[in-house]
Amino acid sequence: MSLIKTEFEIEQLKIAAKLLAEVKKKIYDFVRPGISLKEIDAIAFDEIIARGAKPAFLNYHGFPATICISVNEILIHGIPNDYILQEGDLVSVDLGLSHNGFFADSAFSKSLGPNAENEKLIKCAEEASFAGFKAIKPGATTGDIGFAINQVIRSYGFFTPVEFCGHGIGKKLHENPNIFNFGVPGRGKKLQNNMVICIEPMIVQSSPRI
Repeated sequence: MSLIKTEFEIEQLKIAAKLLAEVKKKIYDFVRPGISLKEIDAIAFDEIIARGAKPAFLNYHGFPATICISVNEILIHGIPNDYILQEGDLVSVDLGLSHNGFFADSAFSKSLGPNAENEKLIKCAEEASFAGFKAIKPGATTGDIGFAINQVIRSYGFFTPVEFCGHGIGKKLHENPNIFNFGVPGRGKKLQNNMVICIEPMIVQSSPRI
């Protein structure tokens, strides 16, 4: 699919994103101590199907579940299993769907109960996301976005893994360009009107290498 989307394509992507936002709210509210990861995955499947959409991750490159659930030290792409969530856990959920052939992709992290370190990581991710959003404008580059995100992450004393990144999205879940969470201002792909991208700040406490 072209990097530059038509007005029709953008409207379809907005519809998919709105549906995913509804599912995301349902899942966020459902995540709590005493619930298994498989239960969360089942709810996500039902909520996506109920909206006339399809799970984007299920069977994608062999992934066996509707959503990715990563708990505590697991960074991304955790496979839902029988683990029962506990007070103090840090839970990250990555979810996506397709509707009429157009994709949406989003994620959230939630601390189960008061936990200063969890809350610091979440606050850092939120601020990094907003810094990335602020850097997005026609004429800016993917390096500008990555630089803005990484400045926030490093200000907290954290790191971002170099192996993973955000991406374009459209009629495929993952499209060009790659949006890394670090970069050099002015470098990388230049942004244009009607490009659609996902920025995905990822944060680790100890090292940029996984």
